[in-house]
Amino acid sequence: MNYNYLLKNCTLCIRNCKIDRLNGQVGVCNSTDTLKIARAKLHHWEEPCISGSNGSGTVFFSNCNLKCVFCQNHSISQEGNGLEISINRLSEIFLELQSQGAHNINLVTPTHYVPQIIEALKISKSNGLTIPILYNTNSFDSPETIKLLNGYIDVYLPDFKYFDDKYSIAYSKAPGYSKNVLEVIKEMVSQVGEPQFKDGIIQKGVIVRHLLLPGLLFDSKKVIDNLYNNFGDNIYISFMNQYTPLYNAKNYPEINKPINPKIYDSLINYAVNIGVKNGFIQEEGTNSENYVPSFKNEGVKSIDS
Repeated sequence: MNYNYLLKNCTLCIRNCKIDRLNGQVGVCNSTDTLKIARAKLHHWEEPCISGSNGSGTVFFSNCNLKCVFCQNHSISQEGNGLEISINRLSEIFLELQSQGAHNINLVTPTHYVPQIIEALKISKSNGLTIPILYNTNSFDSPETIKLLNGYIDVYLPDFKYFDDKYSIAYSKAPGYSKNVLEVIKEMVSQVGEPQFKDGIIQKGVIVRHLLLPGLLFDSKKVIDNLYNNFGDNIYISFMNQYTPLYNAKNYPEINKPINPKIYDSLINYAVNIGVKNGFIQEEGTNSENYVPSFKNEGVKSIDS
């Protein structure tokens, strides 16, 4: 199937820019029809069931449809660093990561390149790609885009950043975020079902990530309430304490500080008390720039190479 029509009138995310990316127009994500990638390498800092012992085969896509003021990957998400590559080259990258021993292929911030990713997966699967495919998203995808991925994605790794729109608008310029996230996750769960593991590595399922922000404990509790009330034990929740005030966080005094460990502990206790059983928690010390990957085009070759 030719997916060019999706780029001709782009509605891959719920911003519905409807611009013609085939002819060089760009919307909020600042992406044309050409793939752009900043890193393709084994990554050991994901949840244990994703990184395992060998690492996750992460592919970091350049540009983003959110405008998070605290983005730790701002050099690629907002500033657009990276190299342009072809669909064929992306399919080769998937196979190279598999040959390096990756437990999975981890597509990081992929929403705006879904048509090209589907084509690359078709090629690589026909050439021997067998490891699970992870879709690691900020969850501002349109539900229709997630439906297109049915059969191509084994594990969904969506964010649930905010419950209250006042925060999603203030910190990510993303109106309607919370309502959309729940629709998106429902579609994901309907596709891949309950989490399945093999030798400790996830093979199928949904892990929802939530990053606790300074001063937003009440909002975080609402996020957890909604996840547990809607999905129960059919998903895992990853409780993240790694918030580091980077990029433009300095312009927002209320979030220009690290998380208080006691506040994080209170969120974990709250989740346990309401019945959450399937979850991942982080140790202290993760809120450091040392955990931000370098983006020097590792594992990527340009379209002309």
